[in-house]
Amino acid sequence: MEQSRARAFDEFVAARWSVLVHLARLLVGGDRHRAEDLLQESLVKLWFVWPKVADEAPEPYVRKVMVRAAARSGQRRWWGERPVEQLPETAVVGDVSADVAERSRLEAALAQLSPKQRVAVVLRYYQDLPEGQVAEVLGCPVGTARSHAARGVARLRQILGNVNEPVR
Repeated sequence: MEQSRARAFDEFVAARWSVLVHLARLLVGGDRHRAEDLLQESLVKLWFVWPKVADEAPEPYVRKVMVRAAARSGQRRWWGERPVEQLPETAVVGDVSADVAERSRLEAALAQLSPKQRVAVVLRYYQDLPEGQVAEVLGCPVGTARSHAARGVARLRQILGNVNEPVR
């Protein structure tokens, strides 16, 4: 029984990892390391309730946990970084494609939104969730979620409008 539980959990994580880590990256404003930490914390919480949600909806559960954790972490002022004597080696930058540059530009713009606006925009337009589900995840009325999304999109247009290149 325990092995089948673990196997089903592992299969879910393997199948949805890339989508979930990308969502987490958008939720934390593009920081890959924070995104992986956020997803790992969320998957640990999923593991404990896996028997209850495995057959129903594990992905919405993880999404909700990630959104709430990202909102809480966005309110922190200090992340625990410590200065060091010598900086680590930096990666050699190869040929950077236009898609990567555009994605980075969008992630930087998303990082400038408030946490609730970022969550609303990512869930509504990246995850393509209906407004009702966005409101449920945010824990607010539909009108408020709609307002967060609208203000977030308006702010993104303002931020990204400063550059002449269109976002794909």
